Amino acid sequence: MMNILISKKTIFLLFFLSFFNAFWGQNIQLSKDATVSVITCGLGNESYSLFGHTAIRIKDEANFVDAVYNYGAFDFNTPNFVPKFAKGDLQYFAVVHPFTDFISQYTYENRSVDEQELNIPLALKQKLFENLNTSLASGDSHYTYKFIDKNCTSMAIDIINKTLGSTVITKKTDTNLSYRSILYPYFNHHFYEKLGTSIIFGSKVDQLGTKLFLPLELQKSLKLIQYKNQPLAPKNVTLLHFEESHPSSWWNNIYSYLILIALFVIWNKKSIHLAYFILMGILGLFFLFMGFYSNHLELANNYNVLLFNPALLILVFFYSKQNKLWTYRLALFNLFSLLIYLVFLFNKAHLLIVLPLIVTSVYFLVQITLKNKKAIPIII
Repeated sequence: MMNILISKKTIFLLFFLSFFNAFWGQNIQLSKDATVSVITCGLGNESYSLFGHTAIRIKDEANFVDAVYNYGAFDFNTPNFVPKFAKGDLQYFAVVHPFTDFISQYTYENRSVDEQELNIPLALKQKLFENLNTSLASGDSHYTYKFIDKNCTSMAIDIINKTLGSTVITKKTDTNLSYRSILYPYFNHHFYEKLGTSIIFGSKVDQLGTKLFLPLELQKSLKLIQYKNQPLAPKNVTLLHFEESHPSSWWNNIYSYLILIALFVIWNKKSIHLAYFILMGILGLFFLFMGFYSNHLELANNYNVLLFNPALLILVFFYSKQNKLWTYRLALFNLFSLLIYLVFLFNKAHLLIVLPLIVTSVYFLVQITLKNKKAIPIII
């Protein structure tokens, strides 16, 4: 799911080449030796490359064609880029690269590249070639990016299925896992990215992962798909191979996370309680805001607000005012919320990563509850 970052000048050039190729491609008849294939690129260490990338290659030496169609491009210089990405209305589009340029980029990035040639008749290869060029020329290649529902992988699948005339490419592996469980290993060696996505994603990612949206998942499924009683992609060829390299960071790891939480617990003062609850409450408000504001359905219905509870901010207010009765009531309310949260977390992939926060919250809230218990009015 790599996203190509390109300048405005590059975009103009690539669009010009795309339109030229589209116009020219309509008149090219692919030779019998032409091949079409799905390209799967390995994982990177940048946030936009953590999931890999999918592209389509058309190769025909007889016609001097060797092009890679990439549906993962966007303009980083788009006005209000960050708000648009957060809102979920950032426009992505397709570009076409000479294969040599494409492979050089991944060589530079030390990322593996695999190729799966599609076992389809020449007529369908020609149709796919024309569909790709028409998509570029007509603007159909522009789309609103959605993390699961619309990305470089799903767009490649859609145009291939359109060419084949039916939904041939479907998910064949890991259909019994949730999207959250499928995504979780991709954040290994990127701890705070894993923590951040764990707490900002809502209930959608807990659904069974029946959609193909990740490059490596597509690669695995293509090996198992039959088309007209023949394997659609009978073999995988490695074009580039690099051993995975992972960034080393003194702070982006579980140890800094646990040390920070341990410091909160060790200090264990009222000021620490207030700071901790304010931080948790503000994050909860942010999650609620994003759930309503963003068109990314992955952010909606976020039950993690039961841990990052905005009600903690009200607790902070009464706690700082030494209103023991309402401090006690709100502490109990937040403890009850955490109990419900644990029910939601049952069998979820992110249980362990948020467990230190749950334990810390419970520890602080129980202390506050016991200190303010005497404020309960006794009714005889």
